[in-house]
Amino acid sequence: MNNLTKMKINKPANEVFEAFVDPSKIGNFWFSSSSERWEEGKTITLKYDEYNAQGDIEVMKIEENKKIVFGWGANGEGHIVTITLKELDHSSTIIEVNEEGFNENDEELIAQMIDNKEGWVFMLTCLKGYIEFGVNELRGGLVKD
Repeated sequence: MNNLTKMKINKPANEVFEAFVDPSKIGNFWFSSSSERWEEGKTITLKYDEYNAQGDIEVMKIEENKKIVFGWGANGEGHIVTITLKELDHSSTIIEVNEEGFNENDEELIAQMIDNKEGWVFMLTCLKGYIEFGVNELRGGLVKD
């Protein structure tokens, strides 16, 4: 089962793409830090200082300015995330985040899907604030408890 989230960003696809793959930019809207530039075949360590959390992702596929596919998750519960960028013109991009790997038989499925959607909407909102308006203080503001 998958969960799809979409948002329009009023910037060209190359700027949206770079916000994800450039470790100097990702900390402005999503994770506190990224260990290195995202490239196909690399294992990237991501940190959330605010939540005292850290984890690795496996970058499975990169299509410059179009698509990023990575795997994440622990204990055999890995999910595949596909970030697709569809440039509408030279000034706006539709970004789609599709996360696959949810267990349809899990009795907590609905709660997991809602939590997942909430996280992606928050991240995309932070991305929009950062890339369109230079706001980089929203990240880490989501309270989970």
